[in-house]
Amino acid sequence: MDTGPSEPKRRYRHYLEMVTGSIEDKKRWRQYKARIRELPENYRTAVEALERYLMHFGPGDGADAASMYEDLADLFEQSAADGTPIREIVGEDPVEFVEAFLANYRVGQWIRRERERLTNAIDGVTGHKP
Repeated sequence: MDTGPSEPKRRYRHYLEMVTGSIEDKKRWRQYKARIRELPENYRTAVEALERYLMHFGPGDGADAASMYEDLADLFEQSAADGTPIREIVGEDPVEFVEAFLANYRVGQWIRRERERLTNAIDGVTGHKP
């Protein structure tokens, strides 16, 4: 067992993260938010709208969520730099876009698991096999 001077600090961080969540994930979230604030206003507004949707239907927190939001920031930063119109990014149906974007991040999608659980329960009681 490590009893060096950093042991109490590690133990404190471990307990703190049990209560508050990963400090590293929080740091990544703050960095993402700072990146979004730097976007031109129309791109920032579009990302914030997508973010609200993803907060409800995407991975809630953790490394999966951090990666997803970082990828969203990458997409909109590059698009803003290239002058790509927002409609060219999201298409005519923003929900279709965000659902396709979200499909790349299967881990942590509670809504998808719940949909599958519902379908399996109904299939089980009705004898239906997909």
